[in-house]
Amino acid sequence: MKSEDFVQQAYHCILQNDFMEAIRLFEEALAINPDNAEIHYKCSITYARNNRIDKGIEHAEKALELAPGKVIYQYYLQHLKAMQLVHESKKQMDQMNSTSVVNLYRVVFLLKEAIELDPLNGEAYVWLALTYSELNEHAAAISTLKEGLYLMPEEQGLDKLLEQLKKRFRKYINDTLIE
Repeated sequence: MKSEDFVQQAYHCILQNDFMEAIRLFEEALAINPDNAEIHYKCSITYARNNRIDKGIEHAEKALELAPGKVIYQYYLQHLKAMQLVHESKKQMDQMNSTSVVNLYRVVFLLKEAIELDPLNGEAYVWLALTYSELNEHAAAISTLKEGLYLMPEEQGLDKLLEQLKKRFRKYINDTLIE
């Protein structure tokens, strides 16, 4: 079979929500045609949809290496790297027993890097807002969450989260004034 046949079968599997089989078929196509940037790109997307970001990045990098002038490959690679940074940030937040300021600023750094790579990643803004709030940087938290809300207006819980952040800010201001 030709690589194009495997790609067509992979598309059929994607329509059936069988991403694992689609990945296998893309890999078969790449075994036949390893220097095809477009197949690497499509394989990358399928890995990412299957929550295998590392493999998605690997194939996105290969696609960009094979076709360095293809801007969409560059943007997609940046998108995947931003997703990876958000995932790493969430993991670090979950693993923090005590909210160490140093660790929180590390998370801020990762999330700002994710936003720089993909300014449309609403999830990065939300997590950055939550991290700022943990650092008692409430004005930055509110401002950042508003940017996230702008990118994800359909997200149900973000309006409530914004109100909670505003309450925390008011409480913080009142507590600070009392001292």
